[in-house]
Amino acid sequence: MKECEIKKEIISIAGINIYCEYLLNGKPPIFLIHGFVSSTYTFNQIMPLLAENFSVVAIDLPGFGRSEKSAKFIYSFSNYAEIIEGCMKHFSLKNVILVGHSMGGQVALYTAKKIPQKVKKLILLCSSGYLKRTHRTLVACSYLPFFRFMVEQYIRNKNIKQNLENVFYNHALITEDHMREFARPFKDKNFYTSLLRLLRYREGDLSSEQLRGIEIPTLLIWGEEDKVVPVHVGERMVKDLPNAELITYEKTGHLVSEERPLDLYQHILSYSS
Repeated sequence: MKECEIKKEIISIAGINIYCEYLLNGKPPIFLIHGFVSSTYTFNQIMPLLAENFSVVAIDLPGFGRSEKSAKFIYSFSNYAEIIEGCMKHFSLKNVILVGHSMGGQVALYTAKKIPQKVKKLILLCSSGYLKRTHRTLVACSYLPFFRFMVEQYIRNKNIKQNLENVFYNHALITEDHMREFARPFKDKNFYTSLLRLLRYREGDLSSEQLRGIEIPTLLIWGEEDKVVPVHVGERMVKDLPNAELITYEKTGHLVSEERPLDLYQHILSYSS
């Protein structure tokens, strides 16, 4: 599978410029959704593998990666779900397998809740779960003129390598490519505006009651050493989702697609058949 076969372009969905990587080959469609402060690069190792068996679409969510960082878009999970639905229409995808990592797991769940008739299966990788909405004090602060600069300064002071060590169990796997790609958003001044708006508008994760209403078959995959979203979140989620199963990887952190790409590919393949 040659990397050049995966197309890369900007498309317009709901008036927002969305960066996408895709290969449409007539095979069953799979849609990849990255997590917080990430991008399609999250899936760079498994996309070529998946493209052997699926039509693959991955996007940078608004505010992240190479997609538009709009100062007008309402950065909510509901609106992200509308973007996913719009992309599915753009690429004429039906009976889609949605794969969501971390925050992307909640976006996938919101999408499945919104258009269950278009989603065949869910595969959630270390999915965010049970987080409450941003505290109203922080929401109020987000309207203060200087608050954006405080957020920017706080994030710029973060060490990229330390952040990566937090999402990898095996630090030896961290490469210069990882350092470059995960540092990319912090260089875009508009990123901090979109991040502030996400802080302001982001709903809480779906509740247990809401999860019990999602009957789509769901596979949960977790790293047992995940420091970002601990595995106990997956153990709770598998009980709330009515048609779910949980697989865990030993000696694996939050970024399962980078630490266990071949195992992940095989589990996706077997679950999707």
